[in-house]
Amino acid sequence: MERVRAAAAIARLALQQIEDELDGETDAHVLAQIVHELHHEAHPQDGALGALAQLLTKAGQAAAVSTVDPDDAESAACAIEEAAAFVSDSAGMRLHLATRTLDPQGERPAGAG
Repeated sequence: MERVRAAAAIARLALQQIEDELDGETDAHVLAQIVHELHHEAHPQDGALGALAQLLTKAGQAAAVSTVDPDDAESAACAIEEAAAFVSDSAGMRLHLATRTLDPQGERPAGAG
């Protein structure tokens, strides 16, 4: 459990560093790039939200086979998997829309356009 706590602390620190980049005035193009690092529409698993969704999916799978009562395990697994879907689908789509609004070229592959 110590490794999990340490990894979560590192993730929080990394997110704080990103948040610090948002202090003061931020150019729309730069802001779009920052948001894009959180969610890559073309390859969602490459963004920070994709990694979080993958982690939640794995946690849901673990919950499904946990040693608690089978009904409780299924309920917990379902809730965790719904959270993963929300992160990747709902939050991801909203971030994609924000990226496209801030920088309409933001989702184009490098060298395109």
